[in-house]
Amino acid sequence: MLWDKGRRSDNVEDAGTGGGGPSFGGGRGLGIGGIILLAILGLVFYKDPTALLSQDGGGVAPPQAQAQQHTQQAEASDPQVDFVRAILGETEDTWGEIFAANGQRYVQPKLVLFRNGVRTACGSASSAVGPFYCPTDQRVYLDLGFFQQMQQQFHESGDFARAYVIAHEVGHHVQNLVGVFDKVNEARQRGARMEGANGLSVRQELQADCFAGVWANHSQQRQQWLQAGDIESALHAATAIGDDRLQEQSQGRVVPDSFTHGTSAQRVKWFKTGFQSGDIGKCNTFSGAL
Repeated sequence: MLWDKGRRSDNVEDAGTGGGGPSFGGGRGLGIGGIILLAILGLVFYKDPTALLSQDGGGVAPPQAQAQQHTQQAEASDPQVDFVRAILGETEDTWGEIFAANGQRYVQPKLVLFRNGVRTACGSASSAVGPFYCPTDQRVYLDLGFFQQMQQQFHESGDFARAYVIAHEVGHHVQNLVGVFDKVNEARQRGARMEGANGLSVRQELQADCFAGVWANHSQQRQQWLQAGDIESALHAATAIGDDRLQEQSQGRVVPDSFTHGTSAQRVKWFKTGFQSGDIGKCNTFSGAL
């Protein structure tokens, strides 16, 4: 991937090394099983850690009570930071054009780099959660160590696979801007099922995969930066992080009722749907079969 063609975003910040990770001890904290589950979910780009992470294992403190960690402009001389800035810049340009074509203004998210742990408006999170998006502060959070983890655990180090990770989280930001998060939360409050093969969580995650594909389509038209094997790299990453694949590897069996992100085949399908069409209208994962 010729990522150096990308315009560098000024919205990448560095939160440094955080100490605000969650506590797993205490009577209401997560037990060993919970920690294992958390680690698994973290590898699947868990979008909102507040459902699992809190200081007491119960409800998360309201946003105003969660002091956000100090951030500063990320060091541009770091090649990994330069890569992130280039990919984020291209997501800004792509979604800016798509929103403008629909008579809307795209509000650019911040991307916060951290190490070990970070405090957000959605609560505290550790690196084990993996990349995630916080809708309350409209920020994407990323520990660059996750890219090394992709290489070690999934044997995937391609630039476009890493770009897919960022584009997926930005896809959640797009969902937030167009009201998907609000509608899902309203449905949750009415008792709609979140987990499971047809749950709202799976549908929301697959739509973010589709949005990542839409971004890939438009960015390729503008930059012509994809090379042989790049799409396969992203599809391999999508396959590696399917709920079925991760459950099979971690517990030796697949439990569809606990799915949160979709199967490997579904993740590949929806990314390809977005990439092949370049049309966000094709990304309605909330209607019909997945």
